[in-house]
Amino acid sequence: MKRVVSISLGSSSRDHAVETEVLGQKFSIERIGTDGDIKKAISLIKELDGKVDAFGMGGIDLYVRAGGRKYLLREAAPIARAAKKTPIVDGGGLKDTLERKVIKYLKEDYGLPLEKMKVLVVSAVDRFGMAEALGEVGAEMTLGDLIFVLGLPIPLRSLKVLDWVARAIAPIVCQLPISMLYPTGEKQKTVKPKYWKYYHEADIIAGDFHFIRRYMPDQLDGKTILTNTVTAADVGELKRRGVKRLVTTTPELNGRSFGTNVMEGVLVALADKPVDQLTSEDYLDLLERMNFTPRIEELA
Repeated sequence: MKRVVSISLGSSSRDHAVETEVLGQKFSIERIGTDGDIKKAISLIKELDGKVDAFGMGGIDLYVRAGGRKYLLREAAPIARAAKKTPIVDGGGLKDTLERKVIKYLKEDYGLPLEKMKVLVVSAVDRFGMAEALGEVGAEMTLGDLIFVLGLPIPLRSLKVLDWVARAIAPIVCQLPISMLYPTGEKQKTVKPKYWKYYHEADIIAGDFHFIRRYMPDQLDGKTILTNTVTAADVGELKRRGVKRLVTTTPELNGRSFGTNVMEGVLVALADKPVDQLTSEDYLDLLERMNFTPRIEELA
């Protein structure tokens, strides 16, 4: 049995473990939250290094992207370096392949008229593949990177503008502690309704669930949420707020949609080449063989 473990800076209250089968191979998949403790995350990785088939790095990206550039998050680097034997991934490979594929599926197979819809992407540097794909199908996007990451109520209306902003501030912002940029640990349990205007003017609210949840208003009637990493409790919370449709880019496993870092770890464990040699085509080939389709749940 192959074992994939996600070490996350998120809340330990969201920990989950399942056993499943992928392409005929049995898997044990586990998520371990460290409540924002980077030293604990590094310690766990060192303890399990060489004993598992792949690590996922959750609650933090190694890189964020805008335009053709990648920006390294300072606090992520030592976490990634802690794994000497076992490959470690942050989900970036799936964000750039699977999430593009999901947008195409929603438009062409599910029949969602994305070209006529307003989409709030809470952080496009975190979901650049998704944002690019939405732009390609003609969705009217609001990019919330300054709003949801930095707390500045300044919406961005195009990926080109995001690229200009990222060139100016990303090298500085990426040096900040992750706790200033993203809800980790206990902060993942808290919802403080704010920036309601940007939620209400959108037909689809897309991106990382913790960014979405961080400020979401009490009422989201008729909205579609496009995200991942949701628990059964999260789904119930969205139903109570009137959300019409939930789409997760990763499949549901025993009542839970794991993060892209976890599912990328599964693909890495299945691949027949080292992680640093895997290409977008390799990921897409594995996804095709798995018949990977998004989870779509009509809530209202």
